[in-house]
Amino acid sequence: MNVGHLTELLAGSAEDLLPPGRMVTADEGDGDVQPLWLSDGPATVELWTRMHAEHTRSGLWPLLLDSLDPNDGEFRPWASGEVFPEQMSSLTSHGSAGLLARWWDTYTAVDEDDMLDADRRRAVTAPFGQTWPGLAPSRETATNPDQLAAESVQAFLADRPQTRLGLVAAASGAEALTAAGWAGPCNYDNDTAKFSAVVRGWEHRFGARVVAVGFSTLRLSVAAPPANVHEALLVAAEHFAFCPDNIWQGNRPYTLAAYAELITGAHHWDFWWD
Repeated sequence: MNVGHLTELLAGSAEDLLPPGRMVTADEGDGDVQPLWLSDGPATVELWTRMHAEHTRSGLWPLLLDSLDPNDGEFRPWASGEVFPEQMSSLTSHGSAGLLARWWDTYTAVDEDDMLDADRRRAVTAPFGQTWPGLAPSRETATNPDQLAAESVQAFLADRPQTRLGLVAAASGAEALTAAGWAGPCNYDNDTAKFSAVVRGWEHRFGARVVAVGFSTLRLSVAAPPANVHEALLVAAEHFAFCPDNIWQGNRPYTLAAYAELITGAHHWDFWWD
């Protein structure tokens, strides 16, 4: 991230709209990389809405930023600078279909050290087993994705009032994840651009919008969620490839089929990487 670029955007974005805040310096390099602005105090629905409406003119994408521990004054990873934009590749270098297929192959593979035998491993991802089913089809919706995102912001802040606002120079929420240097899925892959590529695909196919980002968590609003079991199974397969912990460490019985029931018609998707 070009420090001057973000600073210039902030200076030209009617700074009187912003509450007190500061630039975050990434915990890498020579200490001159500042990929995001962080509010000092909690975000509000009104602030997010104003900055989202300003995005076309300002070039700054608003993110709700959550902390690892709400009682920790460091507000990790954001205020502590645990972000790594220089480690990320370009989002345009990756295609979501290929990424998801490769991740699926990795997470459905069975090896001799696996705690589950081959049949039990395949049962987790039934009815597909180890066979990648391909991408779920796009869905049309009459719901405005940005209006739904605003409603999701309101609900998230009601539940997590300590959440702060971040501003990132990015064209979309998917791109903002990489530009901010977020490293939430690093235990699986430390190149966030790959995850951004998948989220970008969901923005186009399901009207998804990035709502909130935590230490290793991600919430999306979804304007066009799967409407039936068949569609939900295909989307669930994408979620498993994107974030296997959603199934492995989610709700019993830890199967794709059970997870598909949860996301049928659901207007937000939550992800957590262990």
